[in-house]
Amino acid sequence: MTSPPMPARAGGLPARALRYAVRVPLLLWHVFVHLPVVLLLGAPPLARRRWASGDPPGHRAIRWWQGGLMRLFGFRLRRIGTPLPGAVLFVANHVSWIDISALHSQRMMGFVAKREIAGWPVVGWLAARGDTIFHQRGNQESLGGVLEAMLGRLRAGQAVGVFPEGRTRGGDRVGPFHARIFQAAVQGNVAVQPVALRYGAGGCAQTIVAFGERESFFANFMRLLGEPAREAEVVFLEPILPGNTEGRRRMAELSRERIVAALGPVG
Repeated sequence: MTSPPMPARAGGLPARALRYAVRVPLLLWHVFVHLPVVLLLGAPPLARRRWASGDPPGHRAIRWWQGGLMRLFGFRLRRIGTPLPGAVLFVANHVSWIDISALHSQRMMGFVAKREIAGWPVVGWLAARGDTIFHQRGNQESLGGVLEAMLGRLRAGQAVGVFPEGRTRGGDRVGPFHARIFQAAVQGNVAVQPVALRYGAGGCAQTIVAFGERESFFANFMRLLGEPAREAEVVFLEPILPGNTEGRRRMAELSRERIVAALGPVG
């Protein structure tokens, strides 16, 4: 197996300062001007309307806004494969907070996320208004409520997105997938579609995008805002159809196998 190409260097402090000078004003405009428009499109009575594709205006607006956020951080988005429509459990590898934006830019879905995210600036506020199901890690009672909420969303024909690793791992590996989170797909009799998230050419920037050791959300946010432009690939893989496996454990194993194969060597 060949190693992925090395990511582009940041170009030193002058180049990083220039990127901040350009991106910070654009980010403020995106948050304080574009975001209210998105919220308006997602509120009644516009929320009840549908485009020809069947999507409500708010869902398309969220995809546009999240894609714009990715571009502000210098990511050139590329989608490979096609997300399934309707009720689907999307499962992806977890690199950083920006994974949610990458997925949302391609398909509207309600995420299962750790409760701490609700307190993050901007991202937490958006998550709370984007049908996020918050989970208190390590709390079995909370997990039971999360699975019930997931099942309700799926039975209502909505998509749900999860990161079965449960946490980020530095970007250099994909951890084991927790099988219990797949129970909602088994009970709801819906498809599971694995999604591989790759940052940089061939995934060479996974470790750069990931949280550093003891790095806070704000520190990671600001560091990524100053990074050079690079690719971001959202790879929708072959789905696991209901009834074709031996249950949630096999679903978890197959999902991880397909994502790891799609990622290849990571940097």
